[in-house]
Amino acid sequence: MESYGVELCSRHKERMDKLIRQNNTPLEAIQLYYGLKQAGVHPMLEWWDGKKSVDIAFSRVKLNIEIDTEYQMLTHEQAMNDLEETMHSFQNGFTTLRIPNTLIKHYLNETVNNILGIKEGLRANIKAI
Repeated sequence: MESYGVELCSRHKERMDKLIRQNNTPLEAIQLYYGLKQAGVHPMLEWWDGKKSVDIAFSRVKLNIEIDTEYQMLTHEQAMNDLEETMHSFQNGFTTLRIPNTLIKHYLNETVNNILGIKEGLRANIKAI
């Protein structure tokens, strides 16, 4: 069954429907999640970081990914809130990527490849410490 831009069985479609209802998960987060899984990595979708739910996370390398869906209408207050959330995550050892939803819509494979490169760089830095 094709749903959300990816092929899902009925059980997984129900899970995604529930995530969207509970967390307002962007469609592009689901597409990116499955694109990353197809690339052979194991991201977490709607991961709770202790303060808020993160669209996609790789906890071992402390990488959080947020999908921006309303960046065209971003106010200075929202921009400052985003910056403060990123600062708090960074202070807790996490790197946060904010990815515009249009990038995933039009360049999913390139986005996946770049995230894989960032993940590998973080993993190498963790081993070096």
